Amino acid sequence: MKTIGLIGGMSWESSAIYYSCMNKAVRRGLGGFHSAKTLMLSVDFAEVEHLQHQGDWKALDQMMAEAAVQLEKGGAEVVLLCTNTMHLCTPAIEASIGIPFYHIAEAAGRAIADKGLKKVGLLGTRFTMEKDFYKAKLLQDFGIEVIIPNSEEMDVVHQIIYGELVHGVIEEESREKYKGIIANLEEHGAEGVVLGCTEIPLLIADEDVNIPTFDTTTLHAEGAVAWALQD
Repeated sequence: MKTIGLIGGMSWESSAIYYSCMNKAVRRGLGGFHSAKTLMLSVDFAEVEHLQHQGDWKALDQMMAEAAVQLEKGGAEVVLLCTNTMHLCTPAIEASIGIPFYHIAEAAGRAIADKGLKKVGLLGTRFTMEKDFYKAKLLQDFGIEVIIPNSEEMDVVHQIIYGELVHGVIEEESREKYKGIIANLEEHGAEGVVLGCTEIPLLIADEDVNIPTFDTTTLHAEGAVAWALQD
């Protein structure tokens, strides 16, 4: 079993789900007393959130690259970033390490392709929805078209993430808002919806909507375990 390095803390609630999910996946795969071999470097999300909203992605690149280097030095054989938005820092991370970096959109893209879907909606922070780093990977690597909510809806999605979900707050009113936004994406041709923020699965599940949901947290964690267990 290979050792998985995790850059966590963004938020710690979703990072805890990664840890739980990976250990459950190893137990299913190997049985007995087996658990996942992992290293986690958890950053202070307050610093990250401040830099995000200041638009200081150079500082964030440096922070994520340094975290990846620490994990590699600690013995990690692959690095995961336990957040969707911070994959904007992928080039800086990949340039800093000599081990593989497993991109969260790779995990999502494979799952969507396996279902034969060609057009999906994307929910996440405004950074994730507006910028191309996620949408471009799904289109270029998997031929999957991505549509996003309108500007007003994006504000709602973003505010609920930062105002509630990253603090572990789950509100039924917010669930209903997300369900309405997903329904609008469906009306515009979305065959499924990517829950492109690691906290969104705390709020939305398959049974809440009419189209398949893709829980990027679980897909990413389980994909990493599958890689770690390969001969």
